[in-house]
Amino acid sequence: MSRLRRSVGALLAAATLAQCAPAQAESVVRLPAAALDPAVKAKRATAVLAGGCFWGVEGVFSNVRGVISVEAGYHGGSKATARYELTHDGTSGHAEAVRIVYDPTQVSYGTLLRILFSVVADPTLKNRQGPDTGPQYRAAIVPMDAVQRQVATAYLAQIGKGRYFAKPVVVPIESYKAFYRAEPNHQDFMRRNPQNGYILRWDAPKLAALKKLYPALVRATPAP
Repeated sequence: MSRLRRSVGALLAAATLAQCAPAQAESVVRLPAAALDPAVKAKRATAVLAGGCFWGVEGVFSNVRGVISVEAGYHGGSKATARYELTHDGTSGHAEAVRIVYDPTQVSYGTLLRILFSVVADPTLKNRQGPDTGPQYRAAIVPMDAVQRQVATAYLAQIGKGRYFAKPVVVPIESYKAFYRAEPNHQDFMRRNPQNGYILRWDAPKLAALKKLYPALVRATPAP
């Protein structure tokens, strides 16, 4: 855990639940469905996305209908630096990211992007999300094939031109290098630590926003 997250967590954990949990997530925008989002017949596909602290990104996507599994991890740097203590200073090249295995017949890639930028990450912020700053907390899309890249490119243009945000959309599309699974204590962190101060303040509201904006996309129980 970064020093910022430790300090925020300690301060908020000392407060009451009502004081910890805000009424809504920091940035919630009801975005349109992706205009370019071709159907995929395969039953399994993989998406790699970054949207700030991976606790909340994993926590939200594990509750999306059609998602089979979500892993927290690192993308963008080398295997040698794919460790939490080596990424939080922002020099490793890694972003905290998630690897999502999903069923494209139930949830499309474009829908995953819609959720990412509606309730998880603010696409107008560069190298930061919420209270966390540095390139390791950047929002990014990492397409796994040419079709995903086309959908990502088109959707960023779509939401940028639609004036849903007061500032320009600055999310990069990054080429896939390798995804490195994060340490066990970071997996399912939100589900295992629902009373953690950081989770209550920054991540639980994102899940609440998902359920409010897109109830039809919510699973009955979280994916592993």
